[in-house]
Amino acid sequence: MKKLLIFVSFILITAISSGLSAQEKNSNYVGAIAKKKTYSALYVLNSADEKHISATLRNMNNALEDPRLKGKLALELIAFGDGVAVYLKDGKFLDQLNLLRNKGVRLAQCENTIRERKIDKSGLFDFINYVPSGNGEIIILSAEGWAIVHP
Repeated sequence: MKKLLIFVSFILITAISSGLSAQEKNSNYVGAIAKKKTYSALYVLNSADEKHISATLRNMNNALEDPRLKGKLALELIAFGDGVAVYLKDGKFLDQLNLLRNKGVRLAQCENTIRERKIDKSGLFDFINYVPSGNGEIIILSAEGWAIVHP
């Protein structure tokens, strides 16, 4: 029994120390290397939850500031369904949207949502663009090789 306990202890110690050395070897990992000249990503927003909207806008800014992608990244935000809340003038996202807009991010709203919900465009920021459908935007840009990000 004592020999079995010693043997099991030896196996556990060996396994733990192997795991630690594997972690030490991976500590030099810096992530994927951006080898292409350009990258494109479409961020999809169909939620009115303010925390979700803020997180999505923050994620977009973080991607733009990633040193591997800096100067190589084209972004678009497509809002549809409940996501229209991001573009409401009486909302609280103007500063975050302006920050992204000043960095060249395309801001788009689904016209189907506007029509179906009978939303007056005058209640939305005048700097946003309109596309016929959010789903169409996702399908087309996906087929063109854009990464689709739905945080």
